[in-house]
Amino acid sequence: MRAFDPRRLRTPTRFVPALLGGVLLVHFVVPFAAFLSQTGTSNVVAGLSAPPARSAIRNSLLTAPVATLFSTLFGVPLAYALARTSVRGKRLIEGVVVLPLVVPPVVGGAMLLTAVGRFTPLGRAALAAGLPLTDSLAGVILAQTFVAGPFVVVTARAGFGAVDERLEQASRSLGYGPLATFWNVSLPLARGAIVAGVVLTFARAVGEFGATMMVAYNPRTIPTRIWVEFIAGGIDAIVPLALALLAITVVVVTTVQRLGYVPTVVDG
Repeated sequence: MRAFDPRRLRTPTRFVPALLGGVLLVHFVVPFAAFLSQTGTSNVVAGLSAPPARSAIRNSLLTAPVATLFSTLFGVPLAYALARTSVRGKRLIEGVVVLPLVVPPVVGGAMLLTAVGRFTPLGRAALAAGLPLTDSLAGVILAQTFVAGPFVVVTARAGFGAVDERLEQASRSLGYGPLATFWNVSLPLARGAIVAGVVLTFARAVGEFGATMMVAYNPRTIPTRIWVEFIAGGIDAIVPLALALLAITVVVVTTVQRLGYVPTVVDG
């Protein structure tokens, strides 16, 4: 009788998932390869030097950091509260936080218009004060924050949830107050998750199209400019700006991987 070889069981166990997963991996890789092959048919430098492209890049690099900063300043405290408190309606609050991630961005933009549009009380008041909330950089920031802000909340909540509460209790027992404990203990220990969330929030904000198109089609950002160029000139016309956006995405993915943290919506 032949001796039992456990490798005979492990091989198909590993091969079948790898084969099935490889199909999806190919589906991910092929579009990237096909698109990058278009770079030879487009003058990238000239395309990025055109005034409309420069304006779109400038607008995106101005609004996305502001949206990220706003999301971080208010999202990290919210994440800590969700991780450390247990109150009635907590599940509802968590659902509200996640909802912008699953609602189609165009629908999110329509929802924002019903809240801050020109004919709403808030929109009229802002317009009268000289700060229009639609078709303006402020409108772009509102759209980006609505769509991208949940990333930092979800990831930071997971990070705070992984911090041992006994460390915070030890800090309090040594005489440190809640704010000092948060700043010196909780925040440093959850830093990796928070930074990953901030980076992902920026990436989502700079690439936001649907809600931005609804709330502030003008001034153009990189995604809205890409859409305009595509309508006018097809795939070749969008290659320069698309490559710029892809480069930002690559930097984001590399940063998150170096942090060693890949958040998901269901973390925590």
